[in-house]
Amino acid sequence: MSKPFEFQLEKVLEYREQLEEQAKGALALAKAARETQAARVTALEEQLRKHLLTENTSHSSANDMWLWRQYKDALTQDLSVERVNLNTLELKLQRCRTEAVERSKEKKLLEKLKATQAKKHHDEENARQEKENDEMATLRYKSQNF
Repeated sequence: MSKPFEFQLEKVLEYREQLEEQAKGALALAKAARETQAARVTALEEQLRKHLLTENTSHSSANDMWLWRQYKDALTQDLSVERVNLNTLELKLQRCRTEAVERSKEKKLLEKLKATQAKKHHDEENARQEKENDEMATLRYKSQNF
């Protein structure tokens, strides 16, 4: 009876699988945060665009013009802050993506090692079994002739 294959680094492989899953989770969170921020930037851009279209109607008095300009400046400032936040989140997303790829490579390397060792074990067991069968056949053949 052949002994079953036992991978010596199974615990390391399980740990790397956990790290990969954590990296995938972090990547998913980073993607969601980036998409939310991109939606904020788009909404502010649309709000600023609509506000700029009302420029002609805001010149009815000096106060209206001042309010219109103040609101435009506030929108522009908010938009620039949100764009900086978006760039920060894009950098974080890129780091998370790189980390997830690295973790996946590490896990795949161990999986490949496991597959290679399993194949080697299987081949050795087959060779041992074949050798035993050959010896038994040889012994049976000799006993019939003598």
